Amino acid sequence: MRIMVTLVLTLLFLVTITVLAQRQNRGTSPKIPEGVTVHRDLVYVKDGHERQKLDLYVPDTGENLPLIIWIHGGAWRGGNKTHYVPKAYLNAGYAGASINYRLSQHAVFPAQIEDVKAAVRWLRANAETYRLDPNRFAAWGSSAGGHLVAMLGTAGDIEEFEVGGNLGVSSQVQAVVDYYGPTDFLQMDAHRFPDGLVHDAPDSPESQLVGGPIQEHKERVARANPITYVSKDDPPFLIIHGDQDKLVPYQQSVLLKDALEKAGVSVKFYRVEGGGHGWFKDPKVPELTKAFLEKHLKPTQPQ
Repeated sequence: MRIMVTLVLTLLFLVTITVLAQRQNRGTSPKIPEGVTVHRDLVYVKDGHERQKLDLYVPDTGENLPLIIWIHGGAWRGGNKTHYVPKAYLNAGYAGASINYRLSQHAVFPAQIEDVKAAVRWLRANAETYRLDPNRFAAWGSSAGGHLVAMLGTAGDIEEFEVGGNLGVSSQVQAVVDYYGPTDFLQMDAHRFPDGLVHDAPDSPESQLVGGPIQEHKERVARANPITYVSKDDPPFLIIHGDQDKLVPYQQSVLLKDALEKAGVSVKFYRVEGGGHGWFKDPKVPELTKAFLEKHLKPTQPQ
């Protein structure tokens, strides 16, 4: 019976995050703004997996554009780069990139962070071609994407995750926007709501990501935990999480916030009161996000 309940909750989780992603995409901008050239399906790993591609959105005017890299959610099992959430920022002097990565049914962790890092290296190596400023990259993601941008922020200097081409180029980013991403999988059930998703189950999204039940593979879980790699040199973080989230417990973001603060990293943390797993109606969320990106990635006129 418990296995059946867990399966149902997992299916509901996948449906929920898909719907939220679609709603979030519609809520930012119904279509790509005029004056933006879109480069689809750019291959960032030569002769790689079909998922190792990205889309790039470049305003037709401007040089040395700051870049907002979107990493989609989907429990590491779904989602697609076609849902580029920060579309509105393309009208504000930012370029955008949206990354696909191998899902857990294709390869277990660390394949996902290896792909994200490879994509960042490719973007930086090709920055001049697409008029990007290689020193002003921000990573933004939600849910599983929030986990990956947090990993990108804290493990930017971890060489073991550097796999593929452009290895002489940095995969570090200059700012991280983490919307309700999980961090320490082993503590998720201790903080979950009674009717929330069961994460210790052998078929939970987290267990599928690391290739086995999380409580039986604690070393793998630690390797997939962005808190493991926190250091004082990490880029500034904006973390936003709803305190009524039944899929990724709110405390997951608190753990990351505390670790970053302890290390002396600049972190802005916002608790959405009554907020669930995304699709926030709180006007402070877009305000804080816009201000954070402007502070750390604000466009400047070329010299």
